[in-house]
Amino acid sequence: QKLLGDTFDIHGGGKDLSFPHHENEAAQSEAATGKPFVNIWIHHGFVTIKDEKMSKSLGNFLTIRDVLDHYHPEVLRFLVFSTHYRNPLDFSETAMQDAEAGLNRLYTSMAELAELSDAGDPDAARAVSDTEEDKLVHLEERFCEAMDNDFNTAQGLGILFEGIKSLNRIRQSLPASPHPMDLALLKNSAATMTRLAGIMGLLCQPPASYLNHARQETLDRLDIEAAEIESLIEERNRARKEKNWSRADEIRNLLQQKNIELKDGPEGTTWTIIKR
Repeated sequence: QKLLGDTFDIHGGGKDLSFPHHENEAAQSEAATGKPFVNIWIHHGFVTIKDEKMSKSLGNFLTIRDVLDHYHPEVLRFLVFSTHYRNPLDFSETAMQDAEAGLNRLYTSMAELAELSDAGDPDAARAVSDTEEDKLVHLEERFCEAMDNDFNTAQGLGILFEGIKSLNRIRQSLPASPHPMDLALLKNSAATMTRLAGIMGLLCQPPASYLNHARQETLDRLDIEAAEIESLIEERNRARKEKNWSRADEIRNLLQQKNIELKDGPEGTTWTIIKR
């Protein structure tokens, strides 16, 4: 009562506590005060490992500190919010890697949009359809409807990814000098996306900084350095010039075994990390 008053807004806990624990709490508190105890109850599903409840008694539990030794805090938040809180959340290395890939996709899109110029050409053709523009303009409204639907974070994330899909398509279809209205829509939508994701504690880092850190973390897990990759790419380029195709293929295969994929283009060879 000293800290929260006679009635407070939200009381959470596992679904196994609804009866009898929380009913007893409500009974004793309301008998003492004559006022409603809690306005909103949130009973969440269990965290499971291989469909078995995570618990100390079964010896199959991890602490948050254990997880954060290997993953950025936002990856764990992404995983938690990708499932509705009433449903069980199955924790696994694969689930964490999928969450990391999803978060990286959000950050990558924000980083690419941040690089767009503010200058535009009023005479350029618009690259945005009316349907896409309407979807982006009403992004926040749709997100709030999802979150108001019993705190449906999974649906909220889905709406953010719909927005990302539209933003990526528009950005990729922009001419060299885009129309100022297209640039404004992209910049404003990116700001809205960042603010809404921030409600879940996501997209809280500068995009370029986060992506550099995430890439280095992944390389550390793969036990390979960026400088080593660049050195092998240079060696492969020399082998290709000398028409030593067997050595060039050997280097490509060696990097593939380390989950590094090479892509040859007009501006040279780039590399990305393959998500398994």
